[in-house]
Amino acid sequence: MTDRDVKTLLGRVALVTGASRGIGRAVALALAEAGAHVVALARTQGALEELDDDIKSLGSQATLVPVDIKDFDALDRLGAAIHQRWGRLDVFVGNAGILGPLTPLAHCDPKSWDQVMAVNVTANYRLIRSLDLPLRMSDAGRVVLLSSGAGHRADFKPYWGPYAISKSAVDSLVRTYAAETLNLTRVRVMAVNPGPLRTHMRAAAMPGEDPLDLETPEDLAPKLLQFCLPSSTETGRLYDFPTDRILSFQAPA
Repeated sequence: MTDRDVKTLLGRVALVTGASRGIGRAVALALAEAGAHVVALARTQGALEELDDDIKSLGSQATLVPVDIKDFDALDRLGAAIHQRWGRLDVFVGNAGILGPLTPLAHCDPKSWDQVMAVNVTANYRLIRSLDLPLRMSDAGRVVLLSSGAGHRADFKPYWGPYAISKSAVDSLVRTYAAETLNLTRVRVMAVNPGPLRTHMRAAAMPGEDPLDLETPEDLAPKLLQFCLPSSTETGRLYDFPTDRILSFQAPA
């Protein structure tokens, strides 16, 4: 029997945002293959239905949530619905995100700024707020939020302001929620930096790059899955996929 044959998440409930393509889709399929019932959130109904077919082919089930992640009232209702149906949530993977404009901060229009912050930061905060009780009701609640090297790299890049700032905020969300749940609950919270992967967002950011030189979301998914397992004890830290290391957040030198 191989590791892929072991249903390490059998009977558990996992929510994935941005589940219709890229990293979110790959992670949703990995969770399903591990036996989880996947609550898949994305805007596109058709893509969610295709994901549902693939999840069923793996012998698992999905609940489809076609919603714009900026519909914060819907996110509030989602937490209540999950609690009512299952009484708990075992895994929350906050993957949905947008790149926003690559431009000097002074040239970024407020509407674009607000959209990046709404999708990348506020939606994750609203989901933590909405899902806190179901996660605490699990015997091993696991939260993984997608970070980025753009938010914490030492050689900070110009023109990536909205995206980089939003991902720095995601790191702070992880550290804050991890600190608030440590020793008081069974919830564990991790950030994951996927690095450069073969995704639509990467292609938009680096149009001259050969995507065949990059690893894929399917390469990342098994690594991310490890932090969704009940056996995972890491919390408040960052998993860096390019170096395959778990890192601690550091104070400024």
